[in-house]
Amino acid sequence: MTLTWQRAKYLLSDFLASSLAWVLFNILRFEVQAVFHGYSSLGSYLCSSTILLGQVFVPLFWLFLFWLSGFYNKPYGKSRLGEFFNTFTTVILGVTLLFFGMVLNDLPSSYEVYYRLFSVLFLLQFFLCYAGRAYLTQDCIRKIRSGKYALNVLIIGTCARAQSLAAELTRQGYAVRGFIRDDDDLQPAVEPSSVVGGWSDLQRLIPALRIDELVIVPAASADPQWVKKLYSLYVFKIPVKVLLSESHPLARGHLRTIHGSPLLDVTDNNLSEAERNIKWLMDKLLSILALAALSPLLLYAAWRVKRDSDGPVFFKQERIGYRGRPFLIYKFRTMYIDAEHAGPSLSKEDDPRITPFGHTMRKYRIDELPQFWNVLRGDMSLVGPRPERMFYINKIVERAPYYYLLHNVKPGITSLGMVKYGYASDVEQMTERLKYDILYYENMSLALDITILFYTIQTVFTGKGI
Repeated sequence: MTLTWQRAKYLLSDFLASSLAWVLFNILRFEVQAVFHGYSSLGSYLCSSTILLGQVFVPLFWLFLFWLSGFYNKPYGKSRLGEFFNTFTTVILGVTLLFFGMVLNDLPSSYEVYYRLFSVLFLLQFFLCYAGRAYLTQDCIRKIRSGKYALNVLIIGTCARAQSLAAELTRQGYAVRGFIRDDDDLQPAVEPSSVVGGWSDLQRLIPALRIDELVIVPAASADPQWVKKLYSLYVFKIPVKVLLSESHPLARGHLRTIHGSPLLDVTDNNLSEAERNIKWLMDKLLSILALAALSPLLLYAAWRVKRDSDGPVFFKQERIGYRGRPFLIYKFRTMYIDAEHAGPSLSKEDDPRITPFGHTMRKYRIDELPQFWNVLRGDMSLVGPRPERMFYINKIVERAPYYYLLHNVKPGITSLGMVKYGYASDVEQMTERLKYDILYYENMSLALDITILFYTIQTVFTGKGI
C-alpha cells in the first residue's frame, strides 16, 4: 500500500462525509423553516441553484481546511488521540466560518434556531467525518500489526547497535529489508547474508526494495566527518534517522525517542504539519502580492543596474537548498562583471567590486527582491536560513558540523541571521551568524516567521539592521 493510496482514502472519506453532512443539514434548514420563502417543497429547495452550488463547493471547502490542518501530510502512523483533536478543532473552525458565511442570513423566526443549526451542523460534520477517519486509521493499524502493511527500512551500519536496533524496529512493525555496509565499522556484528550493499548501492536499492525510511547507526570508530555523507541521502526524499547520543554535536537538542530508540530525524524540523502547510500557502500568496506591488521598483532597479554598469541585470548563482538540493538563486547584480575571476570571495564593506547603485541596493536589500520568484518556484521560502554555496558550506561544517540541520528547512529571502547579524565577509563571521540560524531552527514557528518579516521590513525602510 502506497502513501498516495492511503491519503486518497482519507480524502475520499472526508469528501463523502462532508457531502452527506451538508445534505442532511439542508434538510434540517428547510424543516425548521430557516429558509422557506419561494420553495413549496423540500425537493424544490434542495434542487435550487444556491443549494446545489453549496453542495459542490462546501465539501471542497472542507478538503481545503483539512489539508490546511496538516491531516493529509502523513497518512501513516497517526495517533488516534491526535486524529480526534485535529478533527474536532478543524470542524469547529469550519462550522463557524460556514455559519457566518452561509447560514446567518437565513433570518429564522427565533434566534434559538441558530443554536440548533450550528449544533446540528457541527455534530453531523464531526461524527460523519471522524467515523470514516477512525475506521481507516484503525484498519491501517491492524494491518501494520498483522504484518500486511509495514514501512520498509534500510539500516546503514553493521555494528552491534545496528543489529539491536533492527530487532527493536521489527517488534514495532517495521520491515527491515537489510543492512548497508559502513566502511568505518571495523567489527561488523551483522551476518554477511543480511548486508545488501554499500553506500554506492543506495541509488539502486532504495527503489528496488521500496524503502520508506533510512536509519543510520554510526560505528563507534566512525570518522566525525561522516555527517557529510548526509548530503548523498537527501536526494532520495525519504525520512533519514540517525541513532545518536545526546552528547553528539549534531543532536543540538533535537534528539527524540522514536519507537523506544534515541533517533534523530535529520530530515525533519519543529513545525507542525498545519504550520508547514500554512507557511507554504503564505509563501505563495505573499510572493505573488510582492511581485505585483513592487513591480515599479523592480523595473526601476533593473533599469539602474543596466544603466550604471556593463553586464546582465540579474545575477544568478548555484546555492544549496532544502535537503541539500542545488538551485539557482536570483538577485539584481550589485557587482561589476568578473568580480570573482580569482575564485569565490565574500563581499566586504566598501568593496571596490560593488557598483555605486549596488551599495544602495544592498543597504535596503533591494537586490534580494528577485528571489520572490525563487519562492514561487519552490526553491526558497520567505523566511529561512540564507542559502550558501557548497564551497563555503564545506568550510563552515569543519567548524560547526550541525550546519547540516539547516537543510531540513527551505532557505529564505530573509532570516534571523540577516536581521540580527547582517552580511558576513568571511567564514568566521558566517559561523557566528550561524548561531542565529540554528536558534531559528530550534524555535521555528509561524509567529517567529512573522516577527522576522516585520524586522526585515524595518531594515528595508531604514537601511539598517536591528
